[in-house]
Amino acid sequence: MKLIFQYKNAIAILILICLLALNSNVVWSGLDSNLFGIVFSIVLFLIGGRKTSFNMNYPLLGMIFLLELISYRLHTKSLHFLALALLACFLYYSLTQKFSFIAFICIFLFSSIFNTFFDYLTVEIKQTLCYGVYLTLKNFIPITKIEGVNFYIHHAKITIDTACMGLSMFKTGLLVGAFLLTLEERKQHKFFNVKQIFLFCFVMILLNIVSNYFRIITLIVFNCTEENTLHHTIGLLCFAFYQIIPMLFLICFFKPNLDETSNQTSNKFSLFTILIAFSIVLITSLEIKKELKHDLLENLNPSYNIKKGIWINNEVFKMVTPKKLIYIKTPSHNPLICWTGNGYKIIESKVIREDNEEICFVRMEKNNIEYYSYWWYECDNKKYTSLAEVLLIKLFHNKSVRLVNETSSTKLI
Repeated sequence: MKLIFQYKNAIAILILICLLALNSNVVWSGLDSNLFGIVFSIVLFLIGGRKTSFNMNYPLLGMIFLLELISYRLHTKSLHFLALALLACFLYYSLTQKFSFIAFICIFLFSSIFNTFFDYLTVEIKQTLCYGVYLTLKNFIPITKIEGVNFYIHHAKITIDTACMGLSMFKTGLLVGAFLLTLEERKQHKFFNVKQIFLFCFVMILLNIVSNYFRIITLIVFNCTEENTLHHTIGLLCFAFYQIIPMLFLICFFKPNLDETSNQTSNKFSLFTILIAFSIVLITSLEIKKELKHDLLENLNPSYNIKKGIWINNEVFKMVTPKKLIYIKTPSHNPLICWTGNGYKIIESKVIREDNEEICFVRMEKNNIEYYSYWWYECDNKKYTSLAEVLLIKLFHNKSVRLVNETSSTKLI
């Protein structure tokens, strides 16, 4: 036992390395999507970590348990990767008693869960911003009408693409803000409290909205919605003038006022909690490696002729009829992301009712042809429009959930 306590740090690090090796596919997938952001967060954690009087053992262990519980039940690899990242933070804190709230926020920012959350809201955010731009410009520019993200000016259609929502600029802005906060802490030899950090993050989000708002206005004024040098230059200038420069100004009013404090935790307690965290992650890692059966076609509506369908992969089943294209997918596949990723431009997105049940409706366009897409989540022959709702059903009741997507060049409803 004395030998274990003597080399506990080396043993804990070795176990962490073994867990990362066991989850190599999940780790490489997570790094591939956000390598720069994750590396930047790690560097921030190392240089910005400070001793705090707030005991982070319980919150970190609780978050790891919650993420791994969901990952275990739903086989969600993105959440499992986030749990692995939090495990590394938990180990670093347990061994050094140092923690960086700024870097911790960055870890969530560059996780796949944030990307998914942003992607699901992109269409709604874009349409809301475009309508705000329409209200601003309609008295100055002869805009005939607006349909979703399409502006009709002098009978010409100007479409704002998804890139104008600036997810990359949003992340870059928050990274710059995190760097400024950490730099200010090291310069003042004091630390920001949690309220100051969250307040500054909230201000950065507002600045990002303002930046995208004026970016869309500028692109419409200059009639430059196609991707070219001018388009990207306008984006960078709006990012600099409406986000970076205001942040450099505002950081002067955010002054850290906390001194570094210590939080002594017994070695026995730290070792015990580390073992619990390692056990939780190990159990989930072994479960994640198992092949998951989705049962997408189980109890499917008999009106679908599955004999004429084909499997695109184990998560997507495709059927083609003379009138419509039908996809049966796992609920992780968002049709809005799939369609925009294939070059379709979303004109309108809303929830409608069919046979006293709510379903999602999307009107989109590609090559000057309009398409109408209807989709919903299905569980126990009931239709849902909320991903969170069906995932909760699957989480607590372990019921099969699928996504049904029907698309046609003519209105089906």
